[in-house]
Amino acid sequence: MSSHIGAFALVVDDYDRAIAYYTGMLGFELREDSPREDGKRWVLVAPPGAQTAILLAKAANDMQRACIGKQTGGRVGYFLHTDDFARDHALFLERGVKFCESPRHEPYGSVAVFEDLYGNRWDLLELRA
Repeated sequence: MSSHIGAFALVVDDYDRAIAYYTGMLGFELREDSPREDGKRWVLVAPPGAQTAILLAKAANDMQRACIGKQTGGRVGYFLHTDDFARDHALFLERGVKFCESPRHEPYGSVAVFEDLYGNRWDLLELRA
């Protein structure tokens, strides 16, 4: 059996605002932006070369809007691997990405927690070889 996670949904407040953040601030690619019924869109973004994408899903009701930025209960829920931590950390700082801590050098690699546009917590992570 061969399988993989193709995409996962991240609830956002506005498609274009989310696209601008993930492509502009984090350097992700816009893989698809297709209109759907009722004004919805199928919007996929991903780091260059990544197999798994993020589906930017616009909140459609109060319950979904209440979950924006809280999808993992305040824990780090997303892990952005890099092959050059120092380069990407500096680039993200230059672009205005909000880091929650200074870089740490752990036995498993270099890491720093950052928050995306909505307050979702991510690890920027370079694993040791």
